[in-house]
Amino acid sequence: MSANSVTLAVQDRYSQAAQNFEQALCCPVADYDKSLLEHIPNEVLERDYGCGDPSKFVEPGDTVLDLGSGGGKICFIASQIVGRGGKVIGLDRNREMLELAEWAKPLVAQKTGFNNVEFRIGNIQDMGLNLAAVETWLAKNPIHTREDLFALESEQKRLRKEQPLIEDESVDIVLSNCVLNLVGEDERAQLFKELFRVVRKGGRVAISDIVCDEHVPEHLKANEELWSGCISGAFREDEFVQAFADAGFYGVEIVKRDPKPWQVVEGIEFRAMTVVAYKGKEGPCLDGKHAVVYPGPWSEVRDDDGHVFRRGVREAVCEKTYNLLCKAPYRDQIVGLPPHQEIPAAEQQIMSCDPQERPASETKNASMPSSYQVVQDCCSDGSSCC
Repeated sequence: MSANSVTLAVQDRYSQAAQNFEQALCCPVADYDKSLLEHIPNEVLERDYGCGDPSKFVEPGDTVLDLGSGGGKICFIASQIVGRGGKVIGLDRNREMLELAEWAKPLVAQKTGFNNVEFRIGNIQDMGLNLAAVETWLAKNPIHTREDLFALESEQKRLRKEQPLIEDESVDIVLSNCVLNLVGEDERAQLFKELFRVVRKGGRVAISDIVCDEHVPEHLKANEELWSGCISGAFREDEFVQAFADAGFYGVEIVKRDPKPWQVVEGIEFRAMTVVAYKGKEGPCLDGKHAVVYPGPWSEVRDDDGHVFRRGVREAVCEKTYNLLCKAPYRDQIVGLPPHQEIPAAEQQIMSCDPQERPASETKNASMPSSYQVVQDCCSDGSSCC
């Protein structure tokens, strides 16, 4: 299907689903925190077409962006988690869904006490373009000639540059719940590029979506009902995971994969999966005499940048990689060995990512920290210290 056909099929189906619940549109999710649902109107809960709960990865104080926010369920859940110090932005292009979300927003705010949610209209694969601003411009500048069309294209470029709907590196976490599969295949590279653009360095994405275990044949992709129903547009699960790494994210992890498929079509299994990935590995590799030890159980593991960590071996890593490995999602799987004395960045040298063992003497580049108990000869007085 062309991008235009996908857009129209999805638009029509979700416009209807905003008004009348459609049970077959996606798979039900039963493990939401029920205490976070109590303040959300039933009209919103009944029109939830997700396949996971990415809100579990939101933290207090976050600025959250929910792609394809629909009636606002995930946004309203996230608003309670981020609290007064946080902010939630819901992004959708479906007018009926946005109307439902806007209707519910003051009701939820009154019950929770958090007026920290806003909804914006836009395409998730083009988050720089404010469609509401385009609509306002079109009201004053209707399209009649090709020159008018050129003027519209110029205005869209200006809006993306001067008034982007979602600014560069402006959110801590991007969520999405069963929406990425609805984007046409020819726009998916741009979609992941946009995901990376809007997340702050040190931020993350948590995406729940429908994936498949085999390649979807063309005759299924051409079926508008199957595409808008979160089936024909499903990513093959390995390609879905790789798309995050290709976009520049690190620490890409499948945090949930439903054991049973939601649907089986022509022998192809379609199931829900949630992926979390992080942004922040950009920058040069500078040697600050850091090392890490991978404790096992595998004999060795390799990251996306080619670092190989052998079980029990003190591996040399740059300061940037060291800092990443000491945070989620790696911190429980790596033992960090910082230098005894920090080396100023101006004195650090570029280092490669080739596997190399770091002698203990290199990290012990100064006197031991005062917190260490140093005993020169524990048996000098005839007593035993062991």
